[in-house]
Amino acid sequence: MRLHTTTLPTPAGPFTLLVDDEGVCAAGFTGHAETLQRRLDPARRAAGARPATDPVGVATAVRAYLAGELEALDGVAVSQPGDPAQRSAWRALRSVRAGRTISYRRLGELAGLADAATDPLGAQAAGTACASNHVAVIVPCHRVLRSDGRLGGYGWGLPRKRWLLDHEAALAALPGLAAV
Repeated sequence: MRLHTTTLPTPAGPFTLLVDDEGVCAAGFTGHAETLQRRLDPARRAAGARPATDPVGVATAVRAYLAGELEALDGVAVSQPGDPAQRSAWRALRSVRAGRTISYRRLGELAGLADAATDPLGAQAAGTACASNHVAVIVPCHRVLRSDGRLGGYGWGLPRKRWLLDHEAALAALPGLAAV
């Protein structure tokens, strides 16, 4: 298994990607690949990470997203292991269009984790899946808010979550820049 890394400057701080042969296995707002590597399973950690300019075109997609092509990340392959509930929640997250937000409760419903309208464990399971997401922005857990509309949590800090939401909302509001 090969593991490649690149770090991009963004208005929200450095953004590092770890990519294996199948897709992005970790991404986040850090300038240090080691921070992301610690989150990986032992086999991927052991592979080490080699610098690459644009592993499988992911850096190009992130730059396009930052430049206003909000749908540019939609086709990026993700290689993130997880249990069935996590994978279901992450698939549901990828269906939430840029410029839109949903609640943890609604994510639980979309992911089939429970009837979140009557079972708060569905919202809790959705929150747990968001917290275990290692592929920030591409698997857009930043688009999930508390039922009362507050931001909730975000592993890379609430100022970055706010920046991402503002970036997407501003661009989605402009005709022709994003399909929402």
